[in-house]
Amino acid sequence: MLYKCIIVDDNEIERDALEMHLKKISSLQIIKVCTSGVEAAEVLSTTEIDIVFSDIDMPELSGMALLKITKNKPLFIFITSHSEYAVESYDLDAIDFIVKPATFERILKAANKAIEYLELKKQISVEGNEQAEIRKENEDFFYFRETKGITKLKYSDVIYIESMGDFSKLFTSNDKHVILVSLKNLEKQLPEDIFTRVHKQYIININHIATLTNHEVHLDFNFIVPISASNRQELMEKSIEKKILSRFIK
Repeated sequence: MLYKCIIVDDNEIERDALEMHLKKISSLQIIKVCTSGVEAAEVLSTTEIDIVFSDIDMPELSGMALLKITKNKPLFIFITSHSEYAVESYDLDAIDFIVKPATFERILKAANKAIEYLELKKQISVEGNEQAEIRKENEDFFYFRETKGITKLKYSDVIYIESMGDFSKLFTSNDKHVILVSLKNLEKQLPEDIFTRVHKQYIININHIATLTNHEVHLDFNFIVPISASNRQELMEKSIEKKILSRFIK
């Protein structure tokens, strides 16, 4: 299936380079190459678009402002020279954020992430407003709904969870499960003595922490996820510091 996308960038060289990269991805159809946020807004008001590849820092209407004013929001992938925009872009639920210069490999990874989200949204049918929920039957395991039915999983088997907007991906040592529950709702239902938020897009099982650095959490089975400064401090106070071996015993 072809997914419709548009390119938005006021820089001609970078716009042409992005178009060249996207033309190599067979599942994408470039509907329009826009030279400004204003031009893109006109396209989005009249055309159904699946994915927007947009610069952020543009005159008159920035990429983030474009996302905010778009009613039927497609998935946004921001491509910018300014890494400081990353946090704000995720707060606006952009599917990905790329720092220029954007390589084909990085653009392909972002595009595949967006396509995976769109395909999962089609696969999972929702009756009315009912959402799949985790049921805590006891302290050891929970149930969740996925496309093949209702699955049982032990809390201890979950290494970490990644947000995909309305969906979440649960990673175990050798598998992953996609469920129609947002990370925000999962955080409210999972036992807080086992699971903790370390980033806007990630929840980890603290029992699988192998190494904690200033910016990353290294988990068992070679998984690595980012950690924000505020979440790192909370994790230290909640779980790490009380179990650190002391040089001196009082």
